[in-house]
Amino acid sequence: MTGSPADIAAPGTVASVLVGALRAHGVSRVFCVAGESYLPVLDALYDAADVDVVTCRHEGSAGFAAVADAKLTGVPGVCLVNRGPGATNAAIAVHAALQDAVPLLLIVGQVESRELGREVFQEIDCVTTFATLAKEVVRLYDPANTAELIARALRTAVAGTPGPVVLEVPEDVFDAPAMPREAGPWPRHPVPPHADAMAEVSGMLAAARRPLLLAGGLLDTGRGRALLAETAAVHGLPVVCGNKRQDLYPNRDARYAGHVHNSTKGEQRAALESADLVLAVGSRLDDVTTLGHAFPTPAQNLVHVYPDPVRLGRVHRPAIGLACDPAEFLAALAQAPAAVPESRVAWVERLHGIEAAKAVWTPVTASDGVVFGGVVAALDRLTGGDVVVTVDSGAFTSWVYRYLRLAGAGRLLGISSSAMGFGVPSALAAALRLGRPAVAFVGDGGFVMNGGELATAVERHAPLVVVVADNGSYGTIRLHQENRFPGRTVATSLTNPDFARLAEAYGATGLSVDTDAGIAPALAKALEDGGPVVVHVRTSLRHISAHRVLPEATA
Repeated sequence: MTGSPADIAAPGTVASVLVGALRAHGVSRVFCVAGESYLPVLDALYDAADVDVVTCRHEGSAGFAAVADAKLTGVPGVCLVNRGPGATNAAIAVHAALQDAVPLLLIVGQVESRELGREVFQEIDCVTTFATLAKEVVRLYDPANTAELIARALRTAVAGTPGPVVLEVPEDVFDAPAMPREAGPWPRHPVPPHADAMAEVSGMLAAARRPLLLAGGLLDTGRGRALLAETAAVHGLPVVCGNKRQDLYPNRDARYAGHVHNSTKGEQRAALESADLVLAVGSRLDDVTTLGHAFPTPAQNLVHVYPDPVRLGRVHRPAIGLACDPAEFLAALAQAPAAVPESRVAWVERLHGIEAAKAVWTPVTASDGVVFGGVVAALDRLTGGDVVVTVDSGAFTSWVYRYLRLAGAGRLLGISSSAMGFGVPSALAAALRLGRPAVAFVGDGGFVMNGGELATAVERHAPLVVVVADNGSYGTIRLHQENRFPGRTVATSLTNPDFARLAEAYGATGLSVDTDAGIAPALAKALEDGGPVVVHVRTSLRHISAHRVLPEATA
């Protein structure tokens, strides 16, 4: 790519104004599958040396990569797709962004203006198609409104509850002349909590014997993480993280109380429900984080802090609801008078003890393959938890959530929608953004869905490590099947390729693990490789998850 920012800022076309607006809003990377309906945008990107264009192999994985990039940067992830098939392929990522409150801009090149509404080749109505998936569908039909509408789309993606916005532009409009104007974001001043409300919260905290700080995704910034740690230390608070957000707080810290997820059970669930005050900060309190809307219980005092007032009291009625910036709330709370009673010390030790005991791996052998917990535990030992991981969907992920204890700059990227196919493209995005090895934990089913992005990783020489848990099954569905229809297996068994040899065919390094002894050497080699690596682990079907062993006759 060549050119300079001045080239893009000059009066030109809708496409050039679009690219200029993206740059003004801090977008430095876009993901796409090239399409003829937005060729002028690709041409404008040719001149934008500071915007990296990542060419993906499927629109769904391009969208997932953009979601992951947004999680890492806080800037809207951008995905460019063709009309019809391209847009519908990317819908899975739009849904994921909506459920995870992640800012995403999906730019759809539409059919020509003169053909709109005539059911021509590959036409879809983006408004009706994405009506329930996106925060808004912005139609850019008049070139005169270009700068205004693009800025609106980007603002909407980050405002209130962040989420996906679809920008629909007919292909002939991209070529139309347009005048740029100041399109960058204005300074955003985070809203602090009201002083009277903070006084009430401080009083409730002082009276609480078993308070709990529940950390949500909107604390996923450098400042948010730092204030979370400071507040927990000042007030002696145990910290529990929301679903797939356990990287918000160091997992080895004595105040870490674990994270809530689909398989939170027994002693840990009972302990969380025994808290007498829950400070839910930066979380929408989705159904998984709230254990199916059962936590916090009606008997627990709830302080809910979220910038979007629509989210407060949506399902769980708070004693105090604060529509303010979550980090500003923590900053104010950290400055509030602190008196940590001895009973609270014991409470913190109790919660951390439950989590720490669960995370201790005891080696297990199986006759039908490697028990995947050993793989995760080996990665934890090799890295000390200072590792970037992404998780696909499947029963195998339960081993990751249980035995990987994140620390340092360790990150975990997952999506609450648990859509299959997220693991590889999200790790590709993380490897490109962070410039360090990113480990994708993915099942055999999920890898086949979007494993084609291995070609993109080879092209980019990305430090991507893909660990494939191959038990020859759609494991999660197999679990449900065994629960409802024991021994009657239909549509969940898989015949798979040799994933290590498949990696080599792509030009990546392929490693195979068939025994426990081979786990640590393979992972160490993969982390040191520097380029794309696939570690094919033939895993036990009987030991299908960290919480369930199938009867021998059914495996």
